[in-house]
Amino acid sequence: CYEDGDDTCEIDDTALHGVSFHALPGQTVAIVGQTGSGKSSLVSLTARFYEVHHGAVLIDDHDVREVTQHDLRERIGYIPQTGILFSGTIESNLRYGDGRASAESVREAVEIAQASDFVFERPEGLSAEIAQGGSNVSGGQKQRLAIARALAKDPPIYIFDDSFSALDFRTESALRAALERRTRAATVLIVTQRVSTVKTADQIIVLEEGEIVGKGRHEELMDTCETYREIALSQLSLEELV
Repeated sequence: CYEDGDDTCEIDDTALHGVSFHALPGQTVAIVGQTGSGKSSLVSLTARFYEVHHGAVLIDDHDVREVTQHDLRERIGYIPQTGILFSGTIESNLRYGDGRASAESVREAVEIAQASDFVFERPEGLSAEIAQGGSNVSGGQKQRLAIARALAKDPPIYIFDDSFSALDFRTESALRAALERRTRAATVLIVTQRVSTVKTADQIIVLEEGEIVGKGRHEELMDTCETYREIALSQLSLEELV
């Protein structure tokens, strides 16, 4: 729950204004907008990468500023646009969020993240070495491993911060379909510029210059939000958007 009772929910003087919405368990909430509209800034407040200066971010009615960062981040699986990997093995990277994750959970996470093709086809499998920063895997592979790491953690809240940008359309579609089944009970926040990614979201938040200019489902926003409609039509044909 993001509440802004002071007309300004800010990272600096101009980042976000008048932002208020609820994201419920079992819901997928997408946040869209042009570059610089405040999408990543908004979800960064959830994990307290920045502090809210006015208003509040609430999780289960608790202000995120009133719990420890460790306890807060235990409840969040955060996947940034550029996946971060560490030197070690694929398995050690996937267990970084939860060292107690079962072998079955790790394997399932790899499959959901559409990483099986380059993980299990190697002779070493999960024991394959990862260089510092993931320099020995491609950008798309790095993103999929970062997604798998969050899935192995199995948190109640997922934040995908433009996490599908390095994936081709087919891989992303397969990943999102599998992801929907795995995260059915979780709260999922997706930051993206791709309208195809958010068409089936339960709620879409449209940001423009740090303010919400539209809120609703895809079909509703196509009729009521000019900003969303312009973004959508710049990417897909009208037939594809129906």
